[in-house]
Amino acid sequence: MKSALIKCLAIYLFAMSASWSHHACSADKAKVVFISGSPSHGPAQHEHRAGNMILAKALNESGLDVDATLVPHYGYPNDPSILNDASTVVIFCTGHAGHVLNPHLDEFDALMKKGVGVVMIHWATEAEKGKPGEKFLEWMGGFCDLDWSVNPHWTPNFDKFPDHPIANGVQPFRVNDEWYYHMRFVDDMQGVTPILSDLPPLETLRHPDGARSGNPAVRKAVESGMPQHVAWAYERPEGGRGFGFTGAHNHRSWQDDNFRKVVLNAILWTAGVEVPENGCPTTTPSDEEIKLNLDQK
Repeated sequence: MKSALIKCLAIYLFAMSASWSHHACSADKAKVVFISGSPSHGPAQHEHRAGNMILAKALNESGLDVDATLVPHYGYPNDPSILNDASTVVIFCTGHAGHVLNPHLDEFDALMKKGVGVVMIHWATEAEKGKPGEKFLEWMGGFCDLDWSVNPHWTPNFDKFPDHPIANGVQPFRVNDEWYYHMRFVDDMQGVTPILSDLPPLETLRHPDGARSGNPAVRKAVESGMPQHVAWAYERPEGGRGFGFTGAHNHRSWQDDNFRKVVLNAILWTAGVEVPENGCPTTTPSDEEIKLNLDQK
């Protein structure tokens, strides 16, 4: 009984350390707001809220000039004032027709035009064609586009990184995940810096062509040996920064220190916070911690 109570208390404290709203963000700290989509997929997959909580907790424990808070419910904030004075917004949610931003494109665009940063994780990188896709290009320089991009599970070998703050402290790593690739980018990749890239094996295109499984353009790109970018940074011409990250289908991927560090560094960078030479300080979530705050599915 006593051990059960201790375990419950530990779970509660872990959750609260990430989810308490910081109603008065310190003036000298960058405010990071996390938006979590409603549950989707199976257990330990697309864990939007739990993944965001791991990242928010890491930021708040980093000792850096950053203050991370989660929107206390699924979806776009019922009270948009939580976005006031945000330095960057992190979105982890269902994509395409179910994206949390679809009903709020103009509202969110106003934030972006103020220079607020944005980070999109996994399915959140997928936008519908038309206005959503156009806005994603403006905000973060690229997006996952149906009948152009694909979403296979594979294990890239990330062993080369650009001279960019997001790569600070990141060591070569390999993580099996659902890494979308062949993104739709702005013309000539202007303002885009690929962060994680590799050449996918041809077996990732073994399925017949389909909205997310293959198309002539992606087949030609892979067959010709073109590395595919699965995480990228973007500097908007008129100010503001964006970052797209296509991994994180598997919740346990957050236990990989380099996988996690790339995203934490990107959040800092989009918020205008100097990224330490060795990257954002972070400790590996334990097996118990990785099971906390999972959606009921």
